[in-house]
Amino acid sequence: MRISTAQYYATQAAQYQRNYSKTVATANEASSLQRINTAADDPIGAGRLLKLGQQAAMLDQYNTNINSTKSALNVQESTLDAITTALARAKDLSLAANNGTATDKDRQAYAAELGQIQQQVLGLMNSKDADGNYLFSGSKTDTAPYSQNADGTYTYNGDQTTINLGIGDGMTVGTNTTGWDAFQQTINTGRTSTQMTAPAVDDGRVVLSNGTVGTAATYNSRFSGGQPYTVSFVSSTQLKITDALGNDVTSEASQNGAIVNTTGTNQSVSFRGVDLKLNINLKAGDTNPDAVIAGHSFQLSTTPDSFTTARSPGNPSTAVITGSSITNQAAYTAAFPQGGAVLKFTSATAFDLYAAPVTADSKPVSSGTVAGGNATAAGVTFALGNTPAAGDQFSIQPNNHQTQNVLDTLGQMITAMNTPIDGDPVAKQKFQGVMEAGLGNIDAATNQIGASVTAIGARGQSLDMQNVTNQSLSTANTTTQGSIRDSDPAEVMTRLTLQQTMLQASQLAFSKISQLGLFNKI
Repeated sequence: MRISTAQYYATQAAQYQRNYSKTVATANEASSLQRINTAADDPIGAGRLLKLGQQAAMLDQYNTNINSTKSALNVQESTLDAITTALARAKDLSLAANNGTATDKDRQAYAAELGQIQQQVLGLMNSKDADGNYLFSGSKTDTAPYSQNADGTYTYNGDQTTINLGIGDGMTVGTNTTGWDAFQQTINTGRTSTQMTAPAVDDGRVVLSNGTVGTAATYNSRFSGGQPYTVSFVSSTQLKITDALGNDVTSEASQNGAIVNTTGTNQSVSFRGVDLKLNINLKAGDTNPDAVIAGHSFQLSTTPDSFTTARSPGNPSTAVITGSSITNQAAYTAAFPQGGAVLKFTSATAFDLYAAPVTADSKPVSSGTVAGGNATAAGVTFALGNTPAAGDQFSIQPNNHQTQNVLDTLGQMITAMNTPIDGDPVAKQKFQGVMEAGLGNIDAATNQIGASVTAIGARGQSLDMQNVTNQSLSTANTTTQGSIRDSDPAEVMTRLTLQQTMLQASQLAFSKISQLGLFNKI
């Protein structure tokens, strides 16, 4: 077979070019010690490296999320610990104020310090992080969690949203603690009330406290179904309790309703999970205790819902809601929006009640007209100050008193401490009842905060465990990428030397063979 000179030159040039390209590629590999520098070096390997790189980037993001979440949770835990410390001091002050030897002046001093603690706790509840975001507002990080109402109570302005971040494949963790969980769901131990029904004018001989919930499970299962109860004193040593249907349920009271008639004795009566403080105050000349004590009676029930109202700043009139009360329990239970309502006036006398928030397609749950300066909607009567106008709106938030934030509890205790009771045994006994309910609520608030701290600790453990897992995955990822991408230095250098030698030999052979033409022999 004949091979032309031109064909020979072309073949040798192509072969040389291929060998040269291989040598250059090997030289680059020797320089970087990476087997894959472009996708053309190993398409399959490059694809695997791309996926591994994506996993590595995700693991880095998980690590960033874990670190930021740890930092956020540490700030929240420190803040909650500070609130717990403040509440411990508030409890000490309350116990001192409730001591029988304290005077009005002492209690006022305690109230002043308790007011400072209340403001300290409020400030801590409204704490911000390093970025200026409120810690306990849920997703509403630019809104202060708590604000004070015109009546001195406090309202939670945040939401119940937990902000989650991914910390692993298919695993997320909450980065925040909402004020709803940490503070707003504190069980209110003082959610029952008593009202004297006989005699018509309180003679001070029998003082029965509003009661505190001592056993929540018994209260929830037994108390509500039978209210309102009537507590009647049949003698100075025996009381009788009947439920709403008139059934005698005295057997469920402690000591079957037996009491003592010693003046000033602070005794407890427990009934269906509620602990009541009872004091008998005989007066000079009461030679027959049964005659003066028998006939006293009280109504015992769950504290009725109350309402926080606020007028819209854009109202065209100066009308305000000066008071509110439930006047039809059945209608209230059936129709009033428990998540909040909006009262809107369409004229000076006509109004509609909507469930909040009001949207374009909202329909009223109740409508009516003003009568005697009152607007009654869904079983609730609202007393109006001044005449409303078309376009007036009022926001209404019901409170069923099942829970109570600790700011309101401290406010109630401060008010009680500032009320003079020296020389008035009846007032003192009522004060003690208020303080015992407040102390119970402080304990409940501390427990609620403790539960939030425990939840933070559990999340912290999850973060630590997932961080170890992510570190292991990251190490394995790095090793796998190295096994695919990195070169063996000894093998690369040996291959480079061989390719360079072969290239030099190829050059020398081409030079010798190119001189073997016929013209060189003439």
